[in-house]
Amino acid sequence: MNRLVMTEYNRQAAVAYARIWSMKRNPRYYDFENIGGDCTNFISQCIYEGCHVMNPTPDIGWYYYGVNKRSASWTGVPFFYKFMVNNKGIGPFMREVSSPSELLPGDVIQFGNPGKGWHHTLLVLQSGQRYEEVLIATHSIDSYNRPLSTYNFTMVRFLHIEGVRRYK
Repeated sequence: MNRLVMTEYNRQAAVAYARIWSMKRNPRYYDFENIGGDCTNFISQCIYEGCHVMNPTPDIGWYYYGVNKRSASWTGVPFFYKFMVNNKGIGPFMREVSSPSELLPGDVIQFGNPGKGWHHTLLVLQSGQRYEEVLIATHSIDSYNRPLSTYNFTMVRFLHIEGVRRYK
């Protein structure tokens, strides 16, 4: 019988993927840049490279099999958050932390603004105590090694990946 086991998230693999693809597009994935933005799609790709497991649960999972066969959480900022912090099944899972000093490379940051909601997702390449020490990668204004302090945002949340669940 299959049972869920927790495994480590490969942070180095996620960061290595970001290094290769942050300034260009992987042809295995659709580019959502012109229809709402590609940031969360790119971050999902990075995280997938660090765990190699998706959650194929219809409607509430986290998966990408093609442009028309993907979950909202793969590409949508608020759906990504909801899946990652509430996931009790297969796939990666995160918890929100209170400061960038609690993040590690391969973790995630999301930005928002009042009235606009949460609208941007970034991957941490280097952590630090202060915003200028934290370096990120993202799509939708493609960036690699960009300091967090160079962004203009009103709301921020820091998401630490605790691990990955898979069937054994």
